[in-house]
Amino acid sequence: MRALTLITILLVHKYPSECNSDYKTKRAQILNDEDKLTLGGHINLTQQETEVNNCLMKHKNNELDYAFEHPEYFNFSYHFFKYKDGIRNSKVYKIIKDVPKGAALHLHDVGLLGPDYLLNITYMDGLYFCFDNNKVLLKFSNKVPDTNCNWKLMRDVRRMSNNVRKFDAELRKHFTMVVDDPAHDYPCIKNTWAAFINYFNTIFPMVTYRPVWERYFYDVLKRFREDNILYVEVRTILPPLYELDGTTYDPVVTAKAYKKIANRFVKDHPDFIGAKVIYAPARNVDTNALALYLQIAKRVKAEVLDFFAGFDLVGQEDLGKPLLDFVPQLTAAAGELTYYFHAGETDWYGTSTDENLVDAILLGAKRIGHAYALPKHPLLIEEVLKRDIGLEVNVISNAVLSLVQDVRNHPLASFFAHGLPVVISSDDPGAWEADPLSDDFYVAFMGVASKTADLRLLKQLALNSLKYSALEGDAKTKAFEKFNVKWNDFVYNFQCNSYN
Repeated sequence: MRALTLITILLVHKYPSECNSDYKTKRAQILNDEDKLTLGGHINLTQQETEVNNCLMKHKNNELDYAFEHPEYFNFSYHFFKYKDGIRNSKVYKIIKDVPKGAALHLHDVGLLGPDYLLNITYMDGLYFCFDNNKVLLKFSNKVPDTNCNWKLMRDVRRMSNNVRKFDAELRKHFTMVVDDPAHDYPCIKNTWAAFINYFNTIFPMVTYRPVWERYFYDVLKRFREDNILYVEVRTILPPLYELDGTTYDPVVTAKAYKKIANRFVKDHPDFIGAKVIYAPARNVDTNALALYLQIAKRVKAEVLDFFAGFDLVGQEDLGKPLLDFVPQLTAAAGELTYYFHAGETDWYGTSTDENLVDAILLGAKRIGHAYALPKHPLLIEEVLKRDIGLEVNVISNAVLSLVQDVRNHPLASFFAHGLPVVISSDDPGAWEADPLSDDFYVAFMGVASKTADLRLLKQLALNSLKYSALEGDAKTKAFEKFNVKWNDFVYNFQCNSYN
């Protein structure tokens, strides 16, 4: 053995270039093989796509090379609120903004438009305002709301304020989670989720006024289309919409209102594919409430079959009931409903939240929302691949809601490396003043994916979003056709110097 070792040393010493060349060949082969395993690694770019990619990667490498040499300026190691406005200056962001992104499949209805939009709603007639225990209460009515609060018409409150601009600035703070010092305001997940729930509780009574709701959803579709998105699936609790006289409507009516607006938007914008809803009520309930939820889901499906995508349960997963508690009911309804469960949105390991992933898969979920804890379960990863279950990843949401601080540590990096069926979405971009989808694409591409990840990844993510959507048959075929037209237009009209 010692003689063989000596011979090896002598050979390496005598023929260093040959041995070094062999080492480099093997090393390059490993990296090349790994690249083929990554998401999008099998895509072959056309000549035109290669030209786009060369420009994209030039700017990507410039940004990341600088960050590598100056890590103190690397945005993604900080909180999103600290760098979100600076994203707009990135040349890579500007390219991603123009990239056709397919579909957004993980969205919550009242968290999609930002605080400035919501502030404008407060200028509408008939809105009452009350400030109670440091919370803002808002409701449209043709008379003073009948609750124990000092209600006043918003227009009167605004007029009586000494400084309307200051009043609006203070009111705006209730329509966003963005703060100057997130480390102070959101020291742990408990504080973050408390603010998140308060955000929804504040805007919900205002936006569920039927005329506002319908206008809001139309404008949601408009914003997403402007961000180069062709199709959306929205999770909703199907709230009881109301009129000024207090009349409220059944969830089926809410679903029909959704469908009416989506159809109108597609008529106005024929290049847009459309929308579907996923009925997603709160998960922190008992079996009796779940039974009611399932009945509503079946009624809605019967009334708007082509618009109804499926069923989910939502809320802070660590505090909600685990799917295991509802397995008998969900199993019984599986033949009638398609499931898109939130599961594994947690940092914990071996808990009921973490194990929701097991039940989501066994219950036949077509997609899993977040799946943040999935890398801790090798057998479940195999099941995801075998069953071809889409993984709805919302990078910025996970960072804002205190699951990860430095997004380089996000499990999405592992998902990309193993070529898992990822779909990038944005969850509640309005709550943290993000783009409908471009910000999440940018953070995933620049902050999470490999430095070598290129246009192939962006294209695969867009294709995945359509592949794992609830569209079926001819509708899905037409969706891919529309996407291909958009993609080819982007590629053939791309001018690198316009991003310099």
